[in-house]
Amino acid sequence: MKNALFLIVSTMSIAASAQQVLSPETLWKLGRVSVLGISKDGKEIVYKVAIPSVEENKSNSKTYSISVNGGIPSEITDTKALLTDKNISQNGAYVVSSQEVKIEKVLGKDFYPELTKSDAQVYNGLDYRHWDTWNNGTHNHVFYAENKPKAMPIDIMPREPYDAPQKPFGGDEDFIWSPDSKSIIYVCKKKSGTDYAISTNTDLYEYDLETKTTKNLTESNKGYDTNPSFSPTGNLTWLQMKRDGYEADKNDIIVRFKGLDMNLTANWDGSADSFNWSPDGKKVFFTAAVDGTKQVFEVNFPGLTKIAVVVKQVTQGDFDVADVVGFSEDNLIVTRTDMNHAAEIYSYNFNKKSWLQLTKINDETYSKLALPKYERRYVTTTDGKKMLVWVILPPNFDKAKKYPALLYCQGGPQSPLTQSYSFRWNFSLMASQGYVIVAPNRRGMYGHGVAWNEQISKDWGGQVMDDYLSAIDDVAKESYVDKARLGAVGASYGGYSVFQLAGIHNNRFKTFISHCGVFNLESMYGTTEEVFFNNWDHGGAYWEKDNVVAQKTYSEFNPINRVDKWNTPILIIQGGKDYRVPIGQGQEAFQAAQLRGIKSRFLLFPEENHWVLKPQNAQVWQGEFYKWLKETL
Repeated sequence: MKNALFLIVSTMSIAASAQQVLSPETLWKLGRVSVLGISKDGKEIVYKVAIPSVEENKSNSKTYSISVNGGIPSEITDTKALLTDKNISQNGAYVVSSQEVKIEKVLGKDFYPELTKSDAQVYNGLDYRHWDTWNNGTHNHVFYAENKPKAMPIDIMPREPYDAPQKPFGGDEDFIWSPDSKSIIYVCKKKSGTDYAISTNTDLYEYDLETKTTKNLTESNKGYDTNPSFSPTGNLTWLQMKRDGYEADKNDIIVRFKGLDMNLTANWDGSADSFNWSPDGKKVFFTAAVDGTKQVFEVNFPGLTKIAVVVKQVTQGDFDVADVVGFSEDNLIVTRTDMNHAAEIYSYNFNKKSWLQLTKINDETYSKLALPKYERRYVTTTDGKKMLVWVILPPNFDKAKKYPALLYCQGGPQSPLTQSYSFRWNFSLMASQGYVIVAPNRRGMYGHGVAWNEQISKDWGGQVMDDYLSAIDDVAKESYVDKARLGAVGASYGGYSVFQLAGIHNNRFKTFISHCGVFNLESMYGTTEEVFFNNWDHGGAYWEKDNVVAQKTYSEFNPINRVDKWNTPILIIQGGKDYRVPIGQGQEAFQAAQLRGIKSRFLLFPEENHWVLKPQNAQVWQGEFYKWLKETL
């Protein structure tokens, strides 16, 4: 192993007065940290650092280990000796994996083998495409084999037209071994075609190696059951949402103890993310959004005693605990971000309540930059609620000057707006170009109670639009904001928000940018791949004329019905392989703007999905984003 000295930067090297500001080019040179795990002996953390190469149009990564107490990291080439492989059964006899299996006839050549050049596709139900991929008849299946060379894998889902791991984002967290190595627990939504597209009902299944039979462990629950794991004392634990079709439902931590399912977070007004058991099996630590940040919480596990279940917040501060990695004596190992800093690995000491930064991948870069300042602001909404608004001020901010301001509209629509660090919608970068950023925690944001999060469903164009306008109007009162130079930007639901605001803003804004935004709710319903989402958030289908809730959505909250009010320049960005918000949404919006004589531009990425992932495309995105703002704001 060789020492990676170039990754370590002494804090003494940080300049007292940095003059440079963050640029798109610098943003895409930052190292991106992902933790692989804590070593078997508990003494080292193993992690990867990926650095995008614009020239090669890909990312290159290296793997390192560092002491849990900090120090100089070492580059390593093989992690097998350091890390426990969760996919090997505890008795060491078997290994579990996944692979794609051809199950269904879909392609023209499946039906007509002699027509080898046919590119036809035949479907008898929905789920014919998902995220950015057309269904070609293959499905992810879980396999196990003896843990020895050339052992024959056994498919535990033979001939089933279902996916485990789940598509499009599931990985090996979707399957685990039981502690006794006699069974495999896996996550699957055992629905296909149209039934698949209108449901979120995933379950946990247990496959018995001896009997070759499968049992549904969560059949009574009709929403999401995900993230299975076992406590140190052998109790199955998982995350659960209750309602079918509601992808943003409250996420609770469930423990199956002596045949009973115990909901540890039922009485807590929040939604859990990832979780980890304490080594002694007495507590569960989990992350969750709270008041514009993402923090670590703990909940005790009382078993069947009369001890009360209590959720407590462990960490606090203006940062996000992105992931909990594990434990090292009295320390919790996590990754942490804030709006000015990409993820690094930290250690949190429970007794001292203190932090130690273990990796310093990007410290040298940040030491040369004048970084923006972010502030909390609480704005009174039109219905009398207090709403958190993050305000990000440009580097070297001068209150005596006037700055243009951008209202940032978050996607989701139910997603937290916290101290995360994006490599596209990067607040630090936006502010570094001379803009004041106004980022409201409007309705639909996790971290402000379940009711606040749920209020946006079936009300896309209602209270939340007032929330946006309350935020920008309040900040625009400041002497340092140029009221004549306000813009609104956002992606996905944030892109929808931009389209909707374009018809109701009453000349507040001078420019708009919408990335993969929903423009026409009717055609969106007819082309998006996860129909359950539209059914829940819009109240039903547009043809349900007696459905009062749905009809209000498709009339009052549909941006196409206010295009006659559009009068402001707009940049429309679209991914060609975005099947969540399909390309027609961007095309319809651009065509409307052009035919109405409004200054507009269409930025198309034919091979990108809902996101922009290729380094060179990302540079084009940033270039066009800021060029448009310079032209119009």
